[in-house]
Amino acid sequence: MKYINEFRNPEKALALQQEITKLSQQINRHLKIMEVCGGHTHAIFKYGIEEILPDNIELIHGPGCPVCVMPKGRIEDAIALCQLPNIIFTTFGDAMRVPGAKTSLLQAKAQGADIRMVYSPLDSLKIAKENPHKEIVFFGLGFETTAPSTAFTILQAAAENITNFSMFSNHVLVIPALQALLENPDLQLDGFIGPGHVSMVIGIEPYEFITQQYHKPIVISGFEPLDIFQSIWMLLKQIVENRCQVENQYNRLVENSGNKNALKAINEVFTVREKFAWRGLGEIPNSGFKIRPEYAQFDAEVKFTIPNLKIADHKACQCGEILKGVLKPWQCRVFGTACTPETPIGTCMVSSEGACAAYYKYGRLSTMAKRDKSGVSTEPISV
Repeated sequence: MKYINEFRNPEKALALQQEITKLSQQINRHLKIMEVCGGHTHAIFKYGIEEILPDNIELIHGPGCPVCVMPKGRIEDAIALCQLPNIIFTTFGDAMRVPGAKTSLLQAKAQGADIRMVYSPLDSLKIAKENPHKEIVFFGLGFETTAPSTAFTILQAAAENITNFSMFSNHVLVIPALQALLENPDLQLDGFIGPGHVSMVIGIEPYEFITQQYHKPIVISGFEPLDIFQSIWMLLKQIVENRCQVENQYNRLVENSGNKNALKAINEVFTVREKFAWRGLGEIPNSGFKIRPEYAQFDAEVKFTIPNLKIADHKACQCGEILKGVLKPWQCRVFGTACTPETPIGTCMVSSEGACAAYYKYGRLSTMAKRDKSGVSTEPISV
């Protein structure tokens, strides 16, 4: 299969692994490299990449999972919306089980709310056409990756004058989040594996502040095993050669200037919020999208009364520290005991891109063994 089998070649993987080992020996110090995207985290565990890297290379898992960074207050706002009369609430499936303060969207659906899973915001627009006497609200989630599809849907709704459709915008921006991480004194990083999907939209130029202001190398990477191996090799090569650049390993899909049509749609429909709350990272300036006043008729926050709640995370859950890269999932005291995919306490265990879900699915036995050696208690914690 084109662009799949070529990037899973074991001989080429072995050759890259050997070259990475040689470079790591030249550096001769402990390196911390953050893969920003949750898709990379899952690929790293699925293909056992972390297990065969040299001991002095540590991969840190970043906040690139849009469901994981959603604070409890915004989940509660979504639940409040779906419980309003005459509402059909639509959402991507991975948001259904994210725990709010007392319940989740899935539990609200079980209790009678009309909540429907969709694959695209255009599905929501179709539901609006089929139910003209209902108000349809779409739960807009994701980084710049999914914002274009939402923007195009709102433009389509405006063109067709579909007045019973609106969107609850929770789209976030990756660049302000990376800047917040780089300002964190508890997290000392040596480089970044940059997010491939986001970069397909925004290009590689927005990352230049990482190299120019913070003097850290970054390589935009694809999601196959050889993509990630090559990106790590490119990062180490920069470090050995004392370079600091934005490099594009994923050039088969990512253009330097991004996707102009997608960016045009985003800029037409959205404007940047003054600040937006992120789970674990707190309120980050200029880090979220809201709908422009010109399209206020499609803005659920304008159309309906929303509580706009601010709710603290569960005391036992350390999702925030995991999203910041300060802790590994297995270092959370409820990982794999009170918190599992079946009974999640935090968002990192829910989403298909969550770091805790990746550890649990692909690396639970080995990480739990490390946890035993570390002296961290493995006794279940009541919550």
